[in-house]
Amino acid sequence: MGKIIAIANQKGGVGKTTTSINLAASLAVQGKKVLIIDADPQANATSGLGIDPKQMSSSIYECLVDDYPMDGTQVKTCVDNLELVGSRIDLVGAELELINKPNRERVLKTLLEQVKAKYDFILIDCSPSLGLITVNALTAADSVIIPVQAEYFALEGISKLLNTIRIIKSKLNPALQIEGFLLTMYDARLRLANQIYEELKGHFADMVFDTVIPRNIRLSEAPSHGLPAILYDATSRGATSHMQLAKEIISKNRRRQ
Repeated sequence: MGKIIAIANQKGGVGKTTTSINLAASLAVQGKKVLIIDADPQANATSGLGIDPKQMSSSIYECLVDDYPMDGTQVKTCVDNLELVGSRIDLVGAELELINKPNRERVLKTLLEQVKAKYDFILIDCSPSLGLITVNALTAADSVIIPVQAEYFALEGISKLLNTIRIIKSKLNPALQIEGFLLTMYDARLRLANQIYEELKGHFADMVFDTVIPRNIRLSEAPSHGLPAILYDATSRGATSHMQLAKEIISKNRRRQ
């Protein structure tokens, strides 16, 4: 049975999509069957895996709004073992269209129940908001990864996200866990980056991943080529750090079983 992990933070530019693409590819390279759900209208996870949103016959929008089955909406990606349910700009309107649906917060959960058994991991790339689609993602998920940028305002907004997670746990998904806080865009030369890591560790202790994701040119370049870093430049620090993160998640989940 697949584990569903939402990658969420309502703050933009913290590396959610980079984490989603590269963690998914790294898990797949290690032999895990992985599905990535692009739940962001910007569709960056879709284009970052080399898939043109305009060429897809259906997307997460049709699943959420028009009741398309999720099984059959997946497309193969450039990575063996990794499939994608893509997104398009029309997902912007899905929030409004979901409002009148019965059990509107649980639509994605119901859809994922059709495919959960096929995968080892299902990653949901959330949009930078705490709207209804992100609520759907957190209601469907077993756990959430919270990427935190190694910058001055990094910890701002985390309390808002944690409050949303608390509400979802109490009302919609009591089993939701925090998989971990992931420090992204880390530059070891900067004292501030190290301070933020220490602060995160001080607040959240072993909920913070040991792996940190460095600032890395190859990691930034890879999406423009429609490739995860592991295929673009497997020796880059961006690729090796995500591989390390995948190993950390696999071993963490093995210990919990």
